[in-house]
Amino acid sequence: MSGTDRIGGDVVVETLRALGARTVFGLPGQHALGLFEALRRAPDITVIGARVENNLAFAADGHARARLDAGGAVPVTPMIVSTGPGALLTLASLQEAHASSVPVLGISSQIPVAGLGGGRHGYLHELPDQQASFRGVVKSVHTARTASQLPAVLRAAWESAATAPYGPVWVEIPQNVLLEPVSLPPITSVPAAPPSLAPLPELVARAAELLATAENPVILAGGGAVRSGAGEPLRALAEALRAPVLSTFGGKGAFAWDHPLSGQSWAEDWHSTEFLAGADVLLVLGSGLGELSSNYREFTPRGRMIQIEADAGKLESNYPALGIHADVTLALEALLPLVPAREPDGRAEAAVADLLKKVRARLDAQPLDQERRVLADVRAAVGEGTPSFWDMTILGYWAWSAWNADGAPIHTSQGAGGLGYGFPGALGAAATGRRALAVSGDGGAMYGIAELATAVQHGLDVTWLIVDDGGYGILREYLTGAFGQSTATELARPDFVALAGSFGVPAKLSSVDTIGADLAEALRTPGPNVVVLPALLRMFAPTHLDREEP
Repeated sequence: MSGTDRIGGDVVVETLRALGARTVFGLPGQHALGLFEALRRAPDITVIGARVENNLAFAADGHARARLDAGGAVPVTPMIVSTGPGALLTLASLQEAHASSVPVLGISSQIPVAGLGGGRHGYLHELPDQQASFRGVVKSVHTARTASQLPAVLRAAWESAATAPYGPVWVEIPQNVLLEPVSLPPITSVPAAPPSLAPLPELVARAAELLATAENPVILAGGGAVRSGAGEPLRALAEALRAPVLSTFGGKGAFAWDHPLSGQSWAEDWHSTEFLAGADVLLVLGSGLGELSSNYREFTPRGRMIQIEADAGKLESNYPALGIHADVTLALEALLPLVPAREPDGRAEAAVADLLKKVRARLDAQPLDQERRVLADVRAAVGEGTPSFWDMTILGYWAWSAWNADGAPIHTSQGAGGLGYGFPGALGAAATGRRALAVSGDGGAMYGIAELATAVQHGLDVTWLIVDDGGYGILREYLTGAFGQSTATELARPDFVALAGSFGVPAKLSSVDTIGADLAEALRTPGPNVVVLPALLRMFAPTHLDREEP
């Protein structure tokens, strides 16, 4: 294409390509026509659409998470939407990306430059200040008002998204900038260099002193440890200290599930809460110890705490600690040479085995055989390397605690806690060329049901397990537990098997006795497919309300 044929949209696409993007999630709108014309002229970039913008943003999130699983450079994923309604529909999804530190680059068109500034000019989709809606939701907000600003603005946004803690960013480009001819030469090289977040050596030295003299050190691995790729230095430090390792729900996969030092991730079990509280030095890696990780604020540490966290705002936000603002991997690598290795004496392993025995005993005392068997069958059906994406459904709440993520990465929407994440998140993961599993309840499934068309259109290898209990199951339990009855939780829903079939998607009605075999078969079948499991599952009893021994 000659320079005179190019428009502002081409500069955007060229810059994204130069930054490393090869897949873009996009849903057209009138103000964004220049972007989509430029994408049409870029055959080396794959465009994945959606039927609704919030699902598009969830898909971009899932794509970034799946690429994070694979390691390597930070996988910033671009998403393109149009002004006003289209942009605003992404907010709930971007909240999840921010809460879970997922690097999504949101790009939105805007009204023409002449209309910016809050005047009421009557443009289609006009908002007085569209950016204001995003400032509290994303890491950073950027605007390009001329074509020559585009490469620098996009690079700054890319670097912001890829700087620990990762997160979504927002770029706005006026309609006229996208459509007008440009005289800039084609953009082919846009080096981006997100700064590393190394720890201060004085703080590392103090942390090493505390750990070296601890009699009962324990490590809690959070989501920041997973995103940092800290698995190897975490294992080395745990084995050197002979320190048990527990994980938050977001930290699943940071430490081997069946390692003798692994206390796993039963964060809502009081035995786990007390195990953490009893450490004389607790090393917290990449967690702010929020509501879920602290067992609903009932966690009360009795020893010293060291908190390594890339998000400075989370340091000591809930508990006093020696706070170290750093990337978890870089901090662990700095700590390792300073911490002398201990001779194994079996005490830590025995303590972990006793903890897990108590957790199992508490579950054994409740009538939960069906729930435990269903989750075990689902896990057994999932092949090596298959990521799963879970909605806010009862089986998903079980998976937070009980899922073994070794070789089967788990991704959930428990960061922000909104419904509808599972299926579109899995679609985004499948756009990397991998098969993915989505798990939803019947209520959450209806948020993304239109994306069956997206799965068919792009031929995405996604298996969608829909657990149909006739309503918002977890809210039914919460309301009944609090007030003795539930309201507005029972739902009319479609015949999911027939509905999937109307999209040309193979679907099977399963049962609690056949779910393992049915799901394994579906996961072996190319293309999208659906498995529906009619089942009324229950949650295990909470422990933060009653701390008595079971």
